[in-house]
Amino acid sequence: MPLTKGVKKTAFSLQLFFAICLPSINAWATEPSPARQTEIRNLLKNDCGACHGLTLQGGMGPALLPEKLAGKSDELLVTTILEGRKGTAMPPWKPFLQRDEVVWLLGVLRVIMP
Repeated sequence: MPLTKGVKKTAFSLQLFFAICLPSINAWATEPSPARQTEIRNLLKNDCGACHGLTLQGGMGPALLPEKLAGKSDELLVTTILEGRKGTAMPPWKPFLQRDEVVWLLGVLRVIMP
């Protein structure tokens, strides 16, 4: 049975919506509370900074500056942070951070230095 114009238009609208909204996982993230944001920033400075440098300019791990993160997808970075990297010193942070918190943190790293 052929689709009516209304159904086709609705299907197209949904495809357009998902094409625009889904690639950006930041759009779906819940922002942590101000207190949790402070905790995450401290974790970034102290724990991540131990390998990525206290100014995040690199060390044992790569730099986490906006220009170094450019071109890397949020999904790749979220997975790396949560799951770690086998065969490297990068541990999984899943026990300490929720996915939405990592997405928020990436937004901070992509824009400003903490």
